[in-house]
Order: sequence, then C-alpha cells, then structure tokens
Amino acid sequence: MAKLNVYLNFAGNSEEAFKFYRAVFGGEFTSVVRFKDMPVPGVKVSEKDQNKMMHIGLPIGKTDVLMASDTLESLGQKLKPGNNVYLSFHPESKEEAERIFSGLCAGGAIEMPLANQPWGDYYGSCRDKFGVMWMVDYAYPKAETKAEPLSAAPAMR
Repeated sequence: MAKLNVYLNFAGNSEEAFKFYRAVFGGEFTSVVRFKDMPVPGVKVSEKDQNKMMHIGLPIGKTDVLMASDTLESLGQKLKPGNNVYLSFHPESKEEAERIFSGLCAGGAIEMPLANQPWGDYYGSCRDKFGVMWMVDYAYPKAETKAEPLSAAPAMR
C-alpha cells in the first residue's frame, strides 16, 4: 500500500527536535543516520557537520513515520519557510513513482531528479505548482536494490 509521511528539515537541531517528539509521542527511532555514516561521493561534509542528521525517523501510531534531516549551510543549503516541510510519498512500484513524480512536477520545479540513490531507493524531490515540497521515494524490494553512487552534491533542501 502506498504511504504518505511528513518530512521536516531543521537548521542543525533535528536531533534535539526528535528527542522532544519522542518524549511527546513515545516510541523508538526507526533510523538515525548521521552525515558521517553515509558519505556521498563528490560531497565534502565539513567536520562540524559530520554528526548532524542526514535522516532520522520516528514512528507515530501504527503506520505513520515522522522523518527529518538537517540542512547544511556548508553545502549551500539554507533553511527557509517553504522548504522545512516535505510530504514524502512512498509508492508501491517504480512505475507508480514515475507517474506520481511526473504529475507533481508539472508546472512546478524539480529539486532532485527521480533516480537510483546511494541508500538503495529510487528517489526524487520537487516543488509543485502550488509551492508544496514533495519527496517520492520507492524502496526496491530487498533483492532488487539498485543503489548507484551520486556524482554530484545531493539536492539542497
């Protein structure tokens, strides 16, 4: 079944925010990935940013996950109203990912083209024609992972 989750961006304090959310909602983090844990080819993360969050997830209820990452000014990313919240759509197939992504981008702007990513998913992000930020993330079944190294910096959220 396809899913829709909320993805938040923070100016370096996502870990603090998610400890707060965990205290409020309960539960345990499903993933905690720091920038130092997943180096991306061609991207140099500053020493001061190594421990910031590349991705963190906290289940809320039975099926929803609140997710986040830190924006890194050292990579040219700047947090501003409008890019601090994304809707993260998780389709059931690669074909559905392509259809949904194409539809969402129509009249808007692609932030990161839909492509295989180093973490193994087929992912892209865009701003729709209404200014809403979207992530489309298809997770291949374990046996079909299609990870490819990135040759350039990840999208600036």
